[in-house]
Amino acid sequence: MGSAQLTKTNSNDFELLQRVMKRDSKALEALYDKYSPLLFTLIRRIVKDDKLAEEVLADVFVIIWQKTNLYNFDYKNVFTWIVLLTKNKAVDTLRRRNGFAKVEYSDEYENNFIIPTVYDYNEFGFEEALNKSEQLKSAISKLTEAQRYVLQLAFFEGMTQSEIAAKLKIPLPTVKSKLTVALNSLKEKMNSEEV
Repeated sequence: MGSAQLTKTNSNDFELLQRVMKRDSKALEALYDKYSPLLFTLIRRIVKDDKLAEEVLADVFVIIWQKTNLYNFDYKNVFTWIVLLTKNKAVDTLRRRNGFAKVEYSDEYENNFIIPTVYDYNEFGFEEALNKSEQLKSAISKLTEAQRYVLQLAFFEGMTQSEIAAKLKIPLPTVKSKLTVALNSLKEKMNSEEV
């Protein structure tokens, strides 16, 4: 996808989200039609259950309908916001199903921990990773199996470092070290592929 087409897509999505904020159900339907297959795949990879993935997907679009006012309209990449929202909701749902959530789910919780902020985009370099998805897939495939597994547990299954340590029956410092090595290796592989 060229940068002109990407800009056009971002612009169309931005207009659709503005219409959703004005309670235009056709705009929400257009976003659903456009992104639900991708989002369902992302959710299913996290929750590993089709029925639960369908529930989470429905919840995501209810949140978009009800909370579009929390989107920072200065930030024009709607796709990134929707993907982060979806990831956050799926990981939270999985954590709750597995009994790891300690905080009650409420409107305030949703606003603070499920709905992405600009900080979320910048902290994880998420938008850059989306724009470089093929390069990222290639770099991940070159990691060792152990490195891929630890990254999967942390980023796709939403486990904390303590939970990973308990699951793998290894000390917490070892998990921290494995994650650091895996992320550094991934960064190195991503940088070497840019050249």
